[in-house]
Amino acid sequence: MRWWCFLLLPHFIFAQGSPLPAGHPGYPILDRLEVLQGRNDYFHASLKYLDRQDVVDFVLNLDSSLQVSAAGDLQYLLADNSEWLPDSLQVMSRRKPLFRHFYRSPAAFYGVREQGFFLQADPVLRLSAGVDREDSQALFENTRGLTLRGGVDDRLYFSLEILESQARFPAYVRDWIARNRAIPGAGLYKTYSSTLLDISGGHDFLNSQSYLAFKVTPHVGVQLGYGRNFIGQGYRSLLLSDFAANHLFLKLNWRVWKLHYQNLFAELGHTSPVQQGGLGLVPKKYLAAHHLSIQIRPNLNFGLFEAVVFERDNFFELNYLNPFIFYRSIEGALGSPDNVLIGADVRWNLFRRLQVYGQFQLDEFKFDELFLERRGWWANKYAFQLGLKWINMLGVDHLDLTLEYNQARPYTYTHRDSSANYAHFNQPLAHPLGAGFRESVALLRYQPAQRWLLEGRLIRVAAADDPPGQNQGNNILLSYLSRAQDYNNRIGQGLGYRTLIAGLDLSYQIRHNTFLDVSYGYRKKDSADDRLDQLSHFVSSGIRVNLGRSRFDF
Repeated sequence: MRWWCFLLLPHFIFAQGSPLPAGHPGYPILDRLEVLQGRNDYFHASLKYLDRQDVVDFVLNLDSSLQVSAAGDLQYLLADNSEWLPDSLQVMSRRKPLFRHFYRSPAAFYGVREQGFFLQADPVLRLSAGVDREDSQALFENTRGLTLRGGVDDRLYFSLEILESQARFPAYVRDWIARNRAIPGAGLYKTYSSTLLDISGGHDFLNSQSYLAFKVTPHVGVQLGYGRNFIGQGYRSLLLSDFAANHLFLKLNWRVWKLHYQNLFAELGHTSPVQQGGLGLVPKKYLAAHHLSIQIRPNLNFGLFEAVVFERDNFFELNYLNPFIFYRSIEGALGSPDNVLIGADVRWNLFRRLQVYGQFQLDEFKFDELFLERRGWWANKYAFQLGLKWINMLGVDHLDLTLEYNQARPYTYTHRDSSANYAHFNQPLAHPLGAGFRESVALLRYQPAQRWLLEGRLIRVAAADDPPGQNQGNNILLSYLSRAQDYNNRIGQGLGYRTLIAGLDLSYQIRHNTFLDVSYGYRKKDSADDRLDQLSHFVSSGIRVNLGRSRFDF
């Protein structure tokens, strides 16, 4: 496909179609293109996961100079979202099919495109194996699955992914699973072992997500799904992240002028399915949230966020269905039984090279204790994030740097009723570390050629574990009524520790969305209690098809 063909295309109308999934290689490409363009008139990037049609609209309307310099990136994005290309470019993107029916286009194993209907099906695969110098047994991941997406009459859209996995994770991940009775990002699981391969301590789990989306008007969309969402521009999110398992949700998107207003209603699990032990249904709780994204200037975006988590004996509190009211006022009218959080986020693109971003989340506070007395009162609960992205660092094409700092005070995200904590299936809905931490993140991404990608990361954490029988505010699953003290609370209280995480990943793209990977990982935890020290030092390699990388950076 020639780059100049992009210039011939009109602007599309907003729709609510199938999302670009978590970990998709397109996200860092879109980040860098937005910064290089200096503006983005087609989607509000902090509200993920992005709609595939919005991605195509953005690409087809980039500056002509950027279309030339980033032609390889643009070709990848258009090929991966080809169902939204007009007929003229559909013809140009086609290729000689395999066995007459398969891979008619580079990104579609099997695809159908007819008047008023499209359908695409793709296999999903991750096979990797590795060794940890601190472990006598091998590490591995074996994931197989299928993705399916389609649309009818340019109004109704659907997406489905189902994955079946067996894995043996590094020791620190296995310890986290044993402690929380949950696999990050997954639901029910069972143990896995193989006498043939001499493997124990593995896990077997099934994961799926699906979405049904409807375009009500050109500016209003509705999505009913079982999956995850993410708010923010960072490597982490302190408002809503995709760390926790998939869950049922209803999402409304209102997009007009410079505004994108999103309502999210979700059903969550108070405990994990494994912790429940098959003794009836997992106790339910609910989330209602809204986010208003405002494009103040072409290069400056500001967002406001509010969420409430509550438990009502397996029924939804109808008062929270009002999509435009402040939840704090409803909570007060109901007798203040629920966990309300408010927050804000900002994204500012500068000089077509830099992006400054950040978040602030406020759970509770008392003005005189926070600003006057400053005695470390337990209920001054807040978190914040500061970040910087430098695109084409030092003038080197496709060398991108991200620096990020995250901090959350003890007891943040907790509630007096532990069922209303900010978690799902015992997994945090925001940062993986929960509360009571400081974290510094450095990410370096370099793509020397279209098929090669090198990614490095360095993460430093200062946090603490709760001593046995004490609630020092580090575990968000505990009720704050069991707190150890009212005053002199600080980050690192309890059994303090420091963690260093380093990683280096090299990928080669054999064909579209088929990657050969080699990875190196290092994690060291140094605790005040020597019994809690941990060390992992591993190397792995593998192949993946239509999947992002699997990382457990916590």
